[in-house]
Amino acid sequence: MSKKHIEDAVRSSMQSYFDDLSGTEPNNLHELVIRVVEKPLLEVVMQHADHNQSRAADWLGLNRNTLRKKLLEHKLIK
Repeated sequence: MSKKHIEDAVRSSMQSYFDDLSGTEPNNLHELVIRVVEKPLLEVVMQHADHNQSRAADWLGLNRNTLRKKLLEHKLIK
């Protein structure tokens, strides 16, 4: 999947979200999207990195300690 496909998937999902609101105004939309997207992103990246946090952090462009904090927040590690 290319960057374009990911952008299209996000765009389509966001359009569906707004359609489901039926005119109601959203709030904290940025926080919602980050919260919803971050956990599956971390799950997939960790799986493809064979659960190597250093490799996953490099792929994500994060400091390893930041990645570890996020993994703990999402209860993906103990």
